[in-house]
Amino acid sequence: MYPNLYYLFKDVFGWNLPALKIINTFGFCVTISFLVCAWLLVKELKRKQANGYFTYKETEIVVGKPANTGELLINFFLGFLLGYKILGVFIIKGALNDPQEFIFSSHGSFPAGILLGLFFAGLKWWEKNKTKLTNPETRTIRIWPSDRVGDMTIIAAVFGFAGAKIFDNLENWDRFIQDPVGNLFSPSGLTFYGGLIVASLALLYYFRRNKISFINVADACAPGLMFAYGWGRMGCQVAGDGDWGIINSAFLSDADGTVQLANSPNDFHRVLVDNSTYYVNQFGSLDNVQHAAVKPFFGLPNWLFAYTYPHNVNNEGIPLFGCSWDNYCNHLPLPVFPTPIYEIITCLILFGVLWSIRKKIKVPGRLFAIYLVLNGLERFIVEHIRVNTKYHFLGLNPTQAEIISLGLIVAGAVLYVAAPKLKVSKYLSYKQQAAVTQNRV
Repeated sequence: MYPNLYYLFKDVFGWNLPALKIINTFGFCVTISFLVCAWLLVKELKRKQANGYFTYKETEIVVGKPANTGELLINFFLGFLLGYKILGVFIIKGALNDPQEFIFSSHGSFPAGILLGLFFAGLKWWEKNKTKLTNPETRTIRIWPSDRVGDMTIIAAVFGFAGAKIFDNLENWDRFIQDPVGNLFSPSGLTFYGGLIVASLALLYYFRRNKISFINVADACAPGLMFAYGWGRMGCQVAGDGDWGIINSAFLSDADGTVQLANSPNDFHRVLVDNSTYYVNQFGSLDNVQHAAVKPFFGLPNWLFAYTYPHNVNNEGIPLFGCSWDNYCNHLPLPVFPTPIYEIITCLILFGVLWSIRKKIKVPGRLFAIYLVLNGLERFIVEHIRVNTKYHFLGLNPTQAEIISLGLIVAGAVLYVAAPKLKVSKYLSYKQQAAVTQNRV
C-alpha cells in the first residue's frame, strides 16, 4: 500500500522526494477521476449540442473593467490559504512527517500565506489590467452547457465531499459522537452514495437556475460517473483506506503481511483469538467478526482473494515486521477480500458498456436509468462481502449502501419505463422536443 505518492515513487522508481508526502494517494486518484469525468462530459455535451439536443443561454458581460475589490480579496484569500498550508508544509519543521494531519490542523505559515496572497491578488490585477478599456463595453455572449463543465465539476467536488462526509458519519454514528469535529474534518471516511445524492441535488438547483435540462445532462454524465466511481476505488485499494471486505478465513498472514493458505479452519480461529484485542475493539466481540472461506480458482492469484493491506493509510491492524515507513507500519492480522479491486474491474467494464451504447439510446433519461440500475446492482452485490455498519429494523439487517443501492435499482427501473412519457422540459431544444414527441408515438 502507498498512503501517499512519496512511498509510491520511492518504491517503484527509487526516487526520494519528501515533497510528495503532501499528496495523498486516495485524493490523487479522486482528482484524476473528477478530471476524466469532466473531460468525458465535455465530449458528450458537445456531441449532443451538435445534434441539437441542447440550446444556449445568452448572457451579458462587461469587457474592459479593471479588477474590483471583491475579486482582489477573493484571490488574496485563495493565495493565503495555499501559502499558509501548502507552502507551510515545507517551511514548518516536522510538518512533512505527517502532512495530512498538518493540513487539517490550525497550524500554518503566516508569512508564506501573506506573500502568496499578495501574489495572487497582484496576478488578478495584472490580468484584468491587460484587457482594460477606457470605456468598458457590454457584450452579449452565448453560453452552452459544455462551457459550464468547470462550474459543474467544482459544485460536484464541494457538495460531493460534504455529502460523502455527512453520510459516512451518519453510518458510523458511534464513532462520530466521540469526536464530531475530528470526524467531520478528517481526510478519511467518505461514502460515495452520500456524495452522489448531495452533489446531484446541488447540480439540480444549478441546472434549473441556468435553464439546462437536468435529464439530458444526467445522460451525458452517466458513463463518466461509472468511470469516476471505478477509478476512485483505485485510490481506496492503493491507499488502503479501510474500504475492504470481510475476512477470508481460507488464508493466513505472515509477519510481513504476505498471505498464504491456511492448513485448517483451526488456524483461522487461533489467529483470531491471538488478536482478540484488535478485533473486539473493531467489532465489539469475536462473535461479530464476519468471515467466509474462499480458496483461489481458475489459477487466479492469492491477492485477488485475500489481502492484508500493509502500510494502509489508516494504520489499521498490527505492526509489520521490520517496517520503517513513518506512521504507516501496520497490516491486518487476517487477510480480507480486496473488494475495491472487484469494483475497479466491474465499474470500468460497465463504463465501457455505457460508453458503447450512449449513441444508441434516443429517449432522454434512459441512459441514466441504465446507469442507476447497473451501479445499484454492482454495489448491492459487493456489499455482501464488505465491512459496513448494519441497521436493524423489521427483522432485517441491511447496510446503508444496500438500502441506497436498492433504491437506485428501483429508481432506475421506474425511470427507464417512464422516460418516454416524461413531460418535455422547456429547457430542451426544438430538436430534442421533437425527438421526445416522436418516441412517445
